[in-house]
This record gives sequence, structure tokens and C-alpha cells, in this order.
Amino acid sequence: MEDIDLGKRFVTGGEDILEEVISLYGEKLLRYATAILCDYQEAEDIVQESFLAAYQNRDKFDGDNLSAWLHKITYNRSLNQLKRRKIFYFSEIRGESVLPKTDEGLSDGTLRALQKLKPKERALLYGRIMDERSYEELSLITGISPPTLRKQYQRAKDKLAKYMNLG
Repeated sequence: MEDIDLGKRFVTGGEDILEEVISLYGEKLLRYATAILCDYQEAEDIVQESFLAAYQNRDKFDGDNLSAWLHKITYNRSLNQLKRRKIFYFSEIRGESVLPKTDEGLSDGTLRALQKLKPKERALLYGRIMDERSYEELSLITGISPPTLRKQYQRAKDKLAKYMNLG
């Protein structure tokens, strides 16, 4: 209920409401983007860009679920960042391997296992496990139907267990 009220105020409000939204969702979006990108610094940039884009396009928000809308913007920008990164890495002349920086909250083994997953799989696992989002809410973020997300979640979970030598 608070989210709906905040969403409506966000559509019509000024920079003061933006600060309130950043305060409420900033850390959550940063953890979400870090889980997708496996790079804290890039995630910070993406989250800042996402808030700016959300604020500049707030007239397009329907006012229903601000959290899902912000996560959708961050999700899409994170995937676009990965595409840009891939182009950058392939264009490197020296051919050095560039591994994403580690997240202090994860062990090296877990981080390596997560990095083997596709970004969309990492985002799905993070959304279900860390954010405890329903499949319906994840559907709003990704544009993928809940039944398909359930299957993708199970496959991603199985792959992660295999990469961590648990399954």
C-alpha cells in the first residue's frame, strides 16, 4: 500500500520525492545490479542511471508497483551494460582476461559459480532468493510469464548447485 502511495507521489513530485525513493530503493537496486553484473562499480553507475531515467520518465509510470518498475529499469540497463562490456572485451587488443571484481559478501567459490550462469539466470536467482519476489512480480520486471520463470528458476538453481559441486 505504501508503494502505491509513493508511486503516485513519485509521478507528480519533485526532487525531494526522488531522494525518498533513492533512500528506500537504492541499496536494494545496487545489490540487484551487482548480482547481475558481478561488478560493484558498474552496478553503482547503472543504479544511478536507472534512478535518473526513472525520474526523467516518471510520467510513463502507471503508479502501481514502483519497486517492480525500478527493478525493471535496472534489469534492462544491467543487461545492456553486459552487452557493451562484451563488445569492449572482444575489442581489446591485448587479449587479457578481465574478470569482474568480487563482491565481498560472497565466497570466491560462490562468486565463480554465479559467474558461470547467464546474467538473466543470476537476476532470477537473486530476485527469488535475496529479494524474495514472487514469480508474478518477477514477470513484471522481466516480461517473462510466471510459469516460464518457474522452470527457468529451477534450471538456474540446478546449474548453480552443479557449478558449486552440490548437485
